[in-house]
Amino acid sequence: MTTFSSLDSTLVQRSVNAIRALTIDATQASGDGHPGMPMGAAAIGYALYRHAMRFDPADPHWWDRDRYVQSAGHGSMLQYALLHLTGFDVSMDDLRGYRQFESATPGHPEVKHTPGVETTTGPLGQGLATAVGMAIAEAHLAARFNRPDHKVVDHHTFVIASDGDMMEGVASEASSLAGHLGLGKLIVLYDDNRITIDGPTDLAFSEDVLGRYDAYGWHVQRIEDGNDVAELLAAIDEARGVGDRPSFIAVRTTIGYGSPNLAGTAKVHGSVLGEEEAEATKRALEVDWPSFTVPDDVLTHYREQRERGAKARAAWTERWRAYQQAYPQLAAEFERAQRFELPEDVFADLPRWGTSDKPLATRAASGKVLNAIAPRMPELIGGSADLAGSNVTDLEGEASMRAGALDGRIMHFGVREHAMAAIGNGIALHCGLRPFVATFLVFADYLRPALRLAALMRTGLTFVFTHDSIGLGGDGPTHQPIETLMSLRALPNLVVLRPADANETAQAWQVALERTDGPTALALTRQSVPNLDVPDAVVARGGYVLADADGGDAEVLLIGTGSEVSVCLAARERLAELGVPARVVSLPSFELFRAQDEAYQHSVLPPGVRARVAVEAGATLGWERFVGDHGEIVGLDHFGASAPGNVVLREYGFTPERVVEAARASLARVRAR
Repeated sequence: MTTFSSLDSTLVQRSVNAIRALTIDATQASGDGHPGMPMGAAAIGYALYRHAMRFDPADPHWWDRDRYVQSAGHGSMLQYALLHLTGFDVSMDDLRGYRQFESATPGHPEVKHTPGVETTTGPLGQGLATAVGMAIAEAHLAARFNRPDHKVVDHHTFVIASDGDMMEGVASEASSLAGHLGLGKLIVLYDDNRITIDGPTDLAFSEDVLGRYDAYGWHVQRIEDGNDVAELLAAIDEARGVGDRPSFIAVRTTIGYGSPNLAGTAKVHGSVLGEEEAEATKRALEVDWPSFTVPDDVLTHYREQRERGAKARAAWTERWRAYQQAYPQLAAEFERAQRFELPEDVFADLPRWGTSDKPLATRAASGKVLNAIAPRMPELIGGSADLAGSNVTDLEGEASMRAGALDGRIMHFGVREHAMAAIGNGIALHCGLRPFVATFLVFADYLRPALRLAALMRTGLTFVFTHDSIGLGGDGPTHQPIETLMSLRALPNLVVLRPADANETAQAWQVALERTDGPTALALTRQSVPNLDVPDAVVARGGYVLADADGGDAEVLLIGTGSEVSVCLAARERLAELGVPARVVSLPSFELFRAQDEAYQHSVLPPGVRARVAVEAGATLGWERFVGDHGEIVGLDHFGASAPGNVVLREYGFTPERVVEAARASLARVRAR
């Protein structure tokens, strides 16, 4: 096979410039985009896609492929050009449609949208942090499945990151953890062009980035000429030889390389070159072929990757077949997890609580459920942001993941909520594992950008959020979420579950693990709540009748979530004493309930019963859809207070008496009309 050293330098330069030319063509046609980064980093992309990385364009999901993450997602044309050139199903027409409605080439890379794109990037720092998760998944699975005579998990994760990525805190959090864990299969190439949108990076950024990554425990290198492909490949080879540390290669590039008047300036970061400058740039680069074309010799050179990739995949397939013969049970387990199939008996040991059993916090119930599932689901891994005891997420009998022992299933993310969620996304996207991450509900705001991307990408990540209301007590308003539940419910593709007791919590975990089309958030109490008589499989429907009116039709509906459902039950008894029949509805998930057909929704919340009270220790916004014009909402539209949890709940009206008062007010309103 042809080696780089034997290649004609003119062909190499033309191949690099083909990326620049396609970038110019696509951004000019769009009238929008970010041409500067792809033009400056073209040689890095060429070195990776044409020489360094192992992948098969004919099978973008071949399991042991190298992963590529373009953390500098604004430079998406770099990746799109390379996907087209190396033979992925990204056509020249797709490049012509760059940034257009329903095109395969959106402004920032989107996973499950464009063949060959491994993760959605754009918000800076997210890609690098997600890549750390991918590298963790590779290392964990290698430690778990590889055998001395059979290595079936053996690939690298490559990242191109920008100056902006270096400034974002999430990248720093994730890079710190990556160095701590010694992720030797992670290689980051830093496109060090010293330009941001506002101008030179020294307006706000003057740190020693290599020194920082050295302090994180990474292997670091510097390349002064980002157009020197031979030096790039040598640095990548050196990085591959470092097995006990991630590698960071700072590559000095020129943004908008080739543009006579704009190269090296902020003007080329996020604006098209313009017709005259585009023509002048192509002349300077000696691009003598028409727009949206690629010279035959260049295309042939890139498309040789198809043969290389097919051979690499065939060699791995042969190793896999030998592995299947030698370790059939391990191979079957590996394949099942890749398909996101749950073990048949995974929920066989789910605990069940009786109404006479001791009240239990739903966070504690979650821990018991988690430990009933984990022994039967070896692909389940996760942990918390330094809150394992509070979140109750440790897996009994399992080891912690640490450097040199990456097969541990208990992850310690440290006080790094944002990186934790992004890393969880990377683990989920990698395939083969089902991750969960945990923190206090109020700190969902610390990880919100990664949670939003989880929803956008529909990753199978489970968020365990404990301390879900003012009921957590003495830590006070800084730790008492009031607006968080409703803000999470606003995210498309995210299912939010706030179980009312231990039994609903068990069902909530089942819902979360059976979902394959998006993330799930569990909102759990710190305080103990009574155990309820919960029918089977009702949480999956989002809402259900927990207790109906005695001896006739209900005149008022009491709708609650989480710890407030028990308050509704007590209010129902007091209303019955007043001659007012009431139905209690537990509504653990808005999203799942609204996904049910109209007949089911009406069977739970009959349209004819207009007197309604919603009870939730959080923001009232959003409940109007369930209570209508005649209803009342017992909620909280102000911050909490520092006091014992039961005192705070009582003082702010989460009592049976207040719910009865609200029910009578709603009934009066209905009768008045």
